[in-house]
Amino acid sequence: MAFPGKDPIIVAGAGPVGGLLALYLAREGFNVVLLEKDKTLPEDLRASTFHPPSMDMLDRLDLMPRLIELGLIVARYQYRDRRSNEIAEFDMSAIKDETKHPYRLQCEQWRLNKICCEELSKIPNAKVLFQHGVVKVIDQDADGVNILLSTPDGEKTMRGSYVIGAEGANSMIRQSTGLQYAGFTYPEKFLVASTPYPLEKFLPRLAGVNYVSDPEEWCVVLRCNNMWRVLFPTKPGETNERLLSDEYIQDRLQHLAPKQGDFEIGHRTLYNVHQRVADSYIAGRVLLAGDAAHINNPLGGMGMNGGLHDAFNLAEKFLAVRDGKMEAKAAFDLYDRQRRITATKFVQEHTAANKKLMEEKDPDAQKKRQADFMRQAADPVLAKKFLLKTSMINVVRESYTIQ
Repeated sequence: MAFPGKDPIIVAGAGPVGGLLALYLAREGFNVVLLEKDKTLPEDLRASTFHPPSMDMLDRLDLMPRLIELGLIVARYQYRDRRSNEIAEFDMSAIKDETKHPYRLQCEQWRLNKICCEELSKIPNAKVLFQHGVVKVIDQDADGVNILLSTPDGEKTMRGSYVIGAEGANSMIRQSTGLQYAGFTYPEKFLVASTPYPLEKFLPRLAGVNYVSDPEEWCVVLRCNNMWRVLFPTKPGETNERLLSDEYIQDRLQHLAPKQGDFEIGHRTLYNVHQRVADSYIAGRVLLAGDAAHINNPLGGMGMNGGLHDAFNLAEKFLAVRDGKMEAKAAFDLYDRQRRITATKFVQEHTAANKKLMEEKDPDAQKKRQADFMRQAADPVLAKKFLLKTSMINVVRESYTIQ
């Protein structure tokens, strides 16, 4: 760890938020250490939707060409009623004057994680350490932070000028600093399964992203490269073994698109669904970003994207401090206000509303909801307004107006 100059900025968690933040800072000349508790980067079914403002940010680091090669551009997405077969389709070309990327990119987050780690390996002032998990923050002083790590060679200490917790909802950095993580966990879990089977044969006009309502069982159907990903709600009380079983997943897929024989199943993931925000994103020289700071249900694809927006905002604050434009405390206090208020006032409310709408059991209320989506999709002015909100363009712009 013999960096010249100041102690490095330590970023815990090599997911999309930590990886991106570490890469941004390293390319700007900061000494950076990225810690990852696992032996390798996992390739699991987590976030897969990149929204326009996130891609505009990633473009500033020249990462979009590789991501586009690995992903699938989705310019249209739908709200579908499974009973009536009515479809409200939104065309994202309506916001082409507002962004360089008027589409969603469907690309698994682990692909971005790998790209960031590969790029960091090329930078002499950056290091990526696997099998290095943060046990706790030991203490901090006016110049830095000391942390305890679990490593293949036993527990070790490390010192950084700043420590950033981006290691997920169970962040040991957040927990050991005493920051609260207010909110709740839904009683049900979400199941995500992938299949290469052409679901478009059974669901006419299927787009790359589809929110499918049904009083009996709603779902979200997403396309990623050569696979369809389907998100299903589950009932509280079922065991994880049951929900992840071939029998259960086959039954859910058959209910969506009946066919002869079994579906080929790729990845399968079951996870708890939360709505939580930390009471502060800063504790002295310790900062939080991504799921360590806020977590929400995945409907709308705003969790990872909000974390990426954290990363860029925080990196910009480090640059402002380095360049003498802001004092450190003022800069990081502003980061906290901009990103925490955004998570609380927009992302949490919007994703919770999405979940409530998808779960609607009353046929009349569901019919009214579908009619409202179709009305907005058919009106160019309303459609653009809707897309500016759901694409997260508005919320990113609004976050920077907070002072």
